[in-house]
Amino acid sequence: MVNESKFSLKELIRFIVSKVFLKHFSLIVAFYVLIVVLLLFWLSFYTNHGQKLILPDYNGMHVEKAIIDAENHHFKIIIDDSTHIVGKPGGLIISQNPKPGSKVKENRKIYVNVTKYNPDKIKVADLPSLYGRNFNTKKRELEILKIKSKIIGYEYDKGEPNYILKVFYNGEPIVTKEGKKNDVEINKGGTLEFILSRKSGGTIDLPNFRCMTAEQAIFLIESRNLKLGALRKNGQIVSTHTGFVIKQSPAASNKIPMGTNIDLELSDVLPDDCK
Repeated sequence: MVNESKFSLKELIRFIVSKVFLKHFSLIVAFYVLIVVLLLFWLSFYTNHGQKLILPDYNGMHVEKAIIDAENHHFKIIIDDSTHIVGKPGGLIISQNPKPGSKVKENRKIYVNVTKYNPDKIKVADLPSLYGRNFNTKKRELEILKIKSKIIGYEYDKGEPNYILKVFYNGEPIVTKEGKKNDVEINKGGTLEFILSRKSGGTIDLPNFRCMTAEQAIFLIESRNLKLGALRKNGQIVSTHTGFVIKQSPAASNKIPMGTNIDLELSDVLPDDCK
């Protein structure tokens, strides 16, 4: 029994130190080492792949610059929408989703809204009614549409003052008493120029009132935005509106300013050369 035990032990030792055993044992050890290395590598990759990153703030940055920065941080910029903002150049990021400071994974898509390069437009047909309307009221309505207003002059009109008579855009008339150019497009942020009404400053042809009755002459004076001045008979100022006009001051002329006082000299007898 003792000899058999010693033989078995010697054989075992001989087998362990044999090249065959050592070769297979080395292969087994190498296999397990490879498994451990691959497992550690996979765990490292999985940890880094799922790592949360802080999203930068791209608001106010030009979208082209933001795209480059996002790629360096393993993100991707997607333009979701564009908006025209008066006074701002095109291509600026004005909002982003997810919001700045959010924790996101690599390769996350960042959706942004940018400013338009070209302004929005509105047709004259879609503007509020302008001709013959109060300027201050229409100015406020145009401001809502992001359109500016500028007064460039006044013209006489017998109606109320500060009412719109003409509208220009880029030097061209788009609204007048004859109508409006409905197909002209106005840039939002652009400026409309206005001619407004006023009761002074106009001129008018002064008729010859001689030989008219006082009532006829006074009617024409008042209907032409002139003012009745003094009435005289025989050199004396009177208040009566009867008789015939034999003289006027100023004398009949081509043009006189609106609101001018017209003095009349009257006679109870129609002059012979008026018959």
